[in-house]
Amino acid sequence: MKKRLLKIAFFLFFMMNLVAFFHAYQFTHFADENVRKTDKKNTFDKVKALVFGVNNPRPTSKIVPKIPFEVVYLTSSKKIECWHIKIPNSKGVVAIFHGFSGSKSLMIDKSDAFNALGYSTFLVDFIGSGGSEGNQTTIGHKESEDVKIVFDYLENQPNNSNIILFGTSMGAVAILKAVEDYQIKPTSAILECPFGTMYKTVCARFSAMNVPCFPMAGLLVFWGGVQNGFWAFSHNPQEYAKSVQFPVLLLYGEKDRDVSREEIDVIFSNFKDKKTLRTYANAGHENYLINYKNEWLADVSNFVGK
Repeated sequence: MKKRLLKIAFFLFFMMNLVAFFHAYQFTHFADENVRKTDKKNTFDKVKALVFGVNNPRPTSKIVPKIPFEVVYLTSSKKIECWHIKIPNSKGVVAIFHGFSGSKSLMIDKSDAFNALGYSTFLVDFIGSGGSEGNQTTIGHKESEDVKIVFDYLENQPNNSNIILFGTSMGAVAILKAVEDYQIKPTSAILECPFGTMYKTVCARFSAMNVPCFPMAGLLVFWGGVQNGFWAFSHNPQEYAKSVQFPVLLLYGEKDRDVSREEIDVIFSNFKDKKTLRTYANAGHENYLINYKNEWLADVSNFVGK
């Protein structure tokens, strides 16, 4: 009886790891083909998706800025594509980094806002997105190298003494890790809804589906790290925040189901220099410019004007 129970336990453990392995790969690697809608899938397709995970289409840049821009290619772990929008008599440059499963084209509205405030902008496609090479995403871990490469490039451009880093979600995490790993020192940073730890952000996705996070969340984090070459449990923006020694504006939606207020409070408390936290009462994990445009513009303009 004990042997039978042990065999059953081993089989279940093996299957959980197998499912976690496939889902972790799908989550961190984009597919070239378009994903079929769930409601058009038959039973076999749904079971296949449950076991092997769902293909995520590779993010593309379908629209371009309406004002003139220069396409810049930089080399990180792979070639990354960027758009440089130069404003006459610019007050500085804002490097803009998108979130998970996003691209620089989704950040054009943010770029327009900074341009209107008198700043040039530098929109970046992380590895695996838009016009950049690859199909991999590491949820801000290896993307931190992209941030560093972009910062170095901008720092070496003439008249770029005022460099502001802007990142949303994964982009904010990548900025924090770049500061931790490479000690980059921008003039300031504006960060939207960064998660506290890799494990917490995976757990949040289970909670959103009303599914217990233990033990599958831990297995997903483990296999995702193994597949992408790093120890994912140590991917900890809360700790990275302790390395930040420049002014930061931290933005958060109080109804964010992907990032908890507790995570935001820990990150904010770990910032050492001048810091400002602004929250939006009914916002979730979203583009704040859509429903909170006036508030967002006021918060950002007040911050960069200091």
